[in-house]
Amino acid sequence: MRECAMGVCVLLAFCVTAACLGQMLPYVIVDTGQDRCFSNDREIAYPQAGAAFDGQDAQYQGHAPAYKDNGDGTVTDVNTGLMWVKTPDLRNKSTFAQAVAGAKTCRLAGYADWRLPTIKELYSLIDFRGYSAHTVAQSKPYIDTNFFAFAWGDELKGQRLIDAQYWSASEYLGKTMQGNPTVFGVNFADGRIKGYPKVSPRGEMVEFVRYVRGNSKYGVNEFVDNGDGTVTDRATGLMWQKSDSGKGMNWASALAYAECLGLAGHSDWRLPNAKELQSIVDYTRAPDATDTTRRGPAISPVFSVATPESWYWTGTTHLENHSCGFAVYLCFGQAMGTMNGMKMNVHGAGAQRSDPKAGNRADWLSGNGPQGDEIRILNYVRCVRGGGVVRRASGPALDGTYTVGRRHSEVGSGHNVKRGFVAHLDTDGDGKVSRKEFDGPPSEFDRLDRDGDGFLSEAEAPKNPPPERSGAQAPNPL
Repeated sequence: MRECAMGVCVLLAFCVTAACLGQMLPYVIVDTGQDRCFSNDREIAYPQAGAAFDGQDAQYQGHAPAYKDNGDGTVTDVNTGLMWVKTPDLRNKSTFAQAVAGAKTCRLAGYADWRLPTIKELYSLIDFRGYSAHTVAQSKPYIDTNFFAFAWGDELKGQRLIDAQYWSASEYLGKTMQGNPTVFGVNFADGRIKGYPKVSPRGEMVEFVRYVRGNSKYGVNEFVDNGDGTVTDRATGLMWQKSDSGKGMNWASALAYAECLGLAGHSDWRLPNAKELQSIVDYTRAPDATDTTRRGPAISPVFSVATPESWYWTGTTHLENHSCGFAVYLCFGQAMGTMNGMKMNVHGAGAQRSDPKAGNRADWLSGNGPQGDEIRILNYVRCVRGGGVVRRASGPALDGTYTVGRRHSEVGSGHNVKRGFVAHLDTDGDGKVSRKEFDGPPSEFDRLDRDGDGFLSEAEAPKNPPPERSGAQAPNPL
């Protein structure tokens, strides 16, 4: 429990064991695993109560990840009750149709009830101690490789290091990119949820597949409006602030807002971690849903939303590129980006991405990453309490190697090294430029395509502008 006096929050001392609640809940939120604290530009010791950056992910220990290798090719998540395929096909990726069909014929360990996981089931496996960098040796997957087999993108086949996306069964109710039917997936190489088009200009999108079985209630919310400005989810044991912060703020301010919130007689509110906040995303709703009865922010109507297209901070730092200047947010509105100079919904409402913790939005007008993710910096807050978390006072020794971070597009081979050629022309997000995406003369495409595979990689990017540029065909706005 905390008390706030003159804007300073003081920890009084109330902790609950992380194990006791999970036994009775159908939808246990597994902890992110993050155990280090960060400011906007460096790793820091665990902040004291009321100090700057107090209240972040690492300071609240939830249900620690716990797995059991069953010795038959399956792994059971002790917290969630879900059983997973330990080693999926890491040589061959599947189309979405193949992923759905494959579950029906999977007979691993003698079970016949395997299914393609929902996005909430799949996200339960993510571990936010991960990061991708320039090389495999410098990177760490966002999944526990002591229990789950994992493969990075095969750069020898022209893939990016970060091409380790996994299909979920959760189809987006709207459209992304150029009006493409879209399915959500988790990328265990770069720690994001994105909506991926089923079909791109180079053909059907292919991703990895990891099947699951058991606990059919996982990911199903049971919200109750308590009538006092709070909403309880009986499935997870979490209590939520019904209304949001009403305005956007940077990450440090979001932490302070949560730590000092007094609501409904409770003073132990906190900024939710990434997995807690994702638990209340409603993937049956979207602002651009084709079915007009499903239109609205991707959250249950039991909650109040100040701005339908809002994004919300979490207390989780996104450690991509072994850096600490970005924090995770969830999109309850459309996940916008700018491609070929056009603003569009690139990843769908319900996506999980990250923003700089502080700074000037005007410095990011072209966005971030290969799909030009819109940068806002001032995101909204919805606080949470409960869930059996334990407040931690200290963590591992500082290692001093985390940097402030750079633009997603300025990083090495795993991240489309240059923002200019591939990143600006790659409308389907596959990391290459097809003949259809290329905005120069056909003869110039043929000259640049040195390996003759019908696509242009960053290595084949022109050193100088083509001698003649025909009018670029911009993607259709949504």
